[in-house]
Amino acid sequence: MKGVSFEAKVSRKRLISIPKAAAEAVGISEGMRVRITVDDGRLIIEPVRDAIWYALHGPKIGYIGFEELEGESMREQERIKNSG
Repeated sequence: MKGVSFEAKVSRKRLISIPKAAAEAVGISEGMRVRITVDDGRLIIEPVRDAIWYALHGPKIGYIGFEELEGESMREQERIKNSG
């Protein structure tokens, strides 16, 4: 969604309610953190993506099969057992 504008009213405590369509367009949901940037007299509000979001929704750059994962787990367990 590019170039779409929304208006919102600022409360006495300077709180702004983000219109539902705007929040959904950029993936902002209840409880998320947002970054607010001041740029040349403009406020830019964007979602802060955490590791869990990237794991669920981010681009996949590789695949680890079960056998490879199990092998790595066994090597790590062996390393921990031998170091103690």
